[in-house]
Amino acid sequence: MDLPAPDPDLAHLADVVPSVLSAMGVAGFDNRIGLTGDIAGACVLLIDGLGAELLDTYAADAPVLAGLRGQRLTVGFPSTTAAGLAAIGTGCSSGEHGFVGYSFRLPETGVINALRWRPHPWGEDLRSTVLPEQVQPRPTTFERAASVGVAVNVISGAEFTGSGLTRAVLRGGRYVGVHALGDLASAVRDTLSDNGFCYGYHSELDMLGHLHGPGSPPWRMQLRQIDRLVESVVEALPAGGLLAVVADHGMVEVSEAETVDVDATPALLDGVQAIGGEPRARHIYIEDGSRSDVLDTWRATLGERAWVLSREEAIEARWFGERVSDAVWPRIGDVVAAARGAAAVVRRSVEPLESSLIGHHGSLTFAEQTVPLLLAYG
Repeated sequence: MDLPAPDPDLAHLADVVPSVLSAMGVAGFDNRIGLTGDIAGACVLLIDGLGAELLDTYAADAPVLAGLRGQRLTVGFPSTTAAGLAAIGTGCSSGEHGFVGYSFRLPETGVINALRWRPHPWGEDLRSTVLPEQVQPRPTTFERAASVGVAVNVISGAEFTGSGLTRAVLRGGRYVGVHALGDLASAVRDTLSDNGFCYGYHSELDMLGHLHGPGSPPWRMQLRQIDRLVESVVEALPAGGLLAVVADHGMVEVSEAETVDVDATPALLDGVQAIGGEPRARHIYIEDGSRSDVLDTWRATLGERAWVLSREEAIEARWFGERVSDAVWPRIGDVVAAARGAAAVVRRSVEPLESSLIGHHGSLTFAEQTVPLLLAYG
């Protein structure tokens, strides 16, 4: 089987924050990307869902972003927000930071939704019983920078203040909760004017891609607003300031003809204990003694719609990075399915919202894996 893998010739999303901090002269970080310049203050701004292929296609809607085009990055598997934000916040790939999906199984807990920090697909808030700092115990890049005297701000939606994901992978800086593009831009500009470091996050492009499809009129209108956001920051860059714009993944529009509903396909549930991930990247957790049968059934049923591997095969193919820690190993499905082309593996009964979406991401295609690194210097 000819298996895909994250492009080893591209720098990884996890390399961005360590490289920026190193270029600022912060001790203990490696400039893995090779950034140059005398950088006094910097912002890493993550635009959720802005894949490199999408930016190429719709460059006319984003002339400022297109004008900053630089190198490309790979985001690793799975190409999803929880894993991407964890890569930014830890400087590690998913096999080490442990956020191996939109949802994944924790031993003694069950499958949790990493964005909502609740049992998947529904349940009560788990923050008091499943401590985010224990689920992801590595010091974050922000904690490490703050410990040596860097003024670190994490600028993101006010609704994410103190969320499980924030506590797990973005802790360590002063959290600045914002409500719209205006206060996001203002907070970034304030950080740069003070020669500090910040991570900024904008989520709505991804949301509109899910709802209306990437490249749809609403998506393109939002891209235009983001271009204006970036322009307003670039215009105010002080001498020695750096703005680095990245994304956590790209997106594809899935085809109904290529969609498989697990809940309507009883054979796909035989021997299965739990299912995690999302429609483009599934973790299948199996009952004892059923792995061979489950693997064969999923391969036969999905056919050319997906790459279906055992956990060991996926790890050997380096889908989760160069190294998978012992703590992360059981979070990965006994069987892992990564969608090909425009396919999706949905659960219309168990996951009605996610199954109704038009745009998806998570798998190993170029459109999902590859994101831009856009640099502007003051």
